[in-house]
This record gives sequence, C-alpha cells and structure tokens, in this order.
Amino acid sequence: MEDRIPTNLRTLLILEVLGRSDRALSPTEINQSIGLPKQTIHRLCAKLEHEGFLAREEDGKKLRPTRRSRLMASGLLHASRNHIARHQVMQRVEEVGETVNFVVPDSAGMIYVDRVETDWPFRVQLPVGTHVPFHCTASGKTFLASLTPKARQAMVRSLQLKNLTPNTLCTEDALLSELKQVAKNGYALDREEFFTGMVAVAVPILDERSRYVASLAFHGPIQRLTYEDAWSKRQVLIDGARLMRDVLFE
Repeated sequence: MEDRIPTNLRTLLILEVLGRSDRALSPTEINQSIGLPKQTIHRLCAKLEHEGFLAREEDGKKLRPTRRSRLMASGLLHASRNHIARHQVMQRVEEVGETVNFVVPDSAGMIYVDRVETDWPFRVQLPVGTHVPFHCTASGKTFLASLTPKARQAMVRSLQLKNLTPNTLCTEDALLSELKQVAKNGYALDREEFFTGMVAVAVPILDERSRYVASLAFHGPIQRLTYEDAWSKRQVLIDGARLMRDVLFE
C-alpha cells in the first residue's frame, strides 16, 4: 500500500484521521485507519510533529493537532464559506429564469465550477466540470475580452477556432472585433455560436483591483430565450457580479 500512496497524501490521511477523532491518538491508533508499514507511520508522524502540525501529549505517546493544523482547517472552512456565499448570490440571479453558471478559465477551455439549475423541464445540459471553448461561448469571450489588447491578440492567435455552428466566429479578425465590443459593453452574448439552439449571456466577476476572476453567466434554449430576451436580462448578471465581488473579496 505504501508504494501506491504518495507521501503528501499519506500525511494528509494522518491529519484527516486526527481531525475526525475527539481525542489524541498514538501513531499505532492512527495507522489502524490507514494501514501503512509501522516504520512509515512513525516516520511521517515525526515529520508532522517536526513541522509543527502535530504535538505530543504529556504522556509522550499520543499526538494531537496543533494551532498550525487548526489554522489550515480554518482556511479550508473559509474557502467553503466563500463557496456557500457564491452559491447564494447565484440563487439571486436565478430570477432570470434560466440556468446560472459560475465559469473560470482552465487550460482546456472555460470550466463550469458551480451552477443553479432552472426549474424548466426542457434545458441545455452542461454539468459542473464541463469544459467549453473560449472563442464561441459567452463566458469564454468575457474572459478573452478582459485581457489587454496585446495579450488578447496573442491568445486568439493561439486558439484553434473550430467552426461549431453556422454562427461561430472562426476567424481571428471577426473574433477580435467581437472581443473589442465585449470589453466596451461589459458583457458577452453567445448567439448560438457554440451549440445550435442555445443562447447565453456572461459578465466578468472582478476582484477588488478590477482584475478578472471568473464569469457569471446564464444560458437557455432559443425556443424560450431569444437574443433580445437574453440581452434584456444582462443587468441582473451585472448586479450579481458586483454582489459577488463584494461577498468574495470583502
């Protein structure tokens, strides 16, 4: 088992076992839940003690988490609090009546990190974890438009501008012209450019220094959400993005 578990993961497992316990534990007791060789569990516990994550009880045998471990746990709870706050803001934006998404750039494209689903039985399914292209999605264009003109041009040149629908902007000049307008307007539209029959709107979420962090977007089927309808609801997203900034970067 030792060979199959990376060292960093083994140390996290030790901290996890102690975090779940309501009392201090000896290395042997910790190892009952992990199953590492005796020599390994003692060595890792000694390392965590040396680094200040664990401390010995007065008996010298049992270990307990230290202040450093508690601070790390508090940081994780803080991150969880941000997730909860973000989702609450997205639920406010749900008044647009369509699926609301929190989308961030990734090496493989824009990735859906969080969402609030519409109640409509007929919807466009893009689950959390889905990657979508930069050049033909509202969230992707919002990200590209946030770059400086020079960086934006370099980024567009690096992309494979696949023609996915009759409306896809698949030339550099057309896309750069669109992105210039997106940067001016503060929002982006997807006019069935990624998926025939789907319309989307996105706005940037900025930090306290006005740097791009993520995109807040909603999408829906053209049968229910026309371009004009999507455009008319953009202010709900803009207000939501501002609230998101205040909540996440207070």
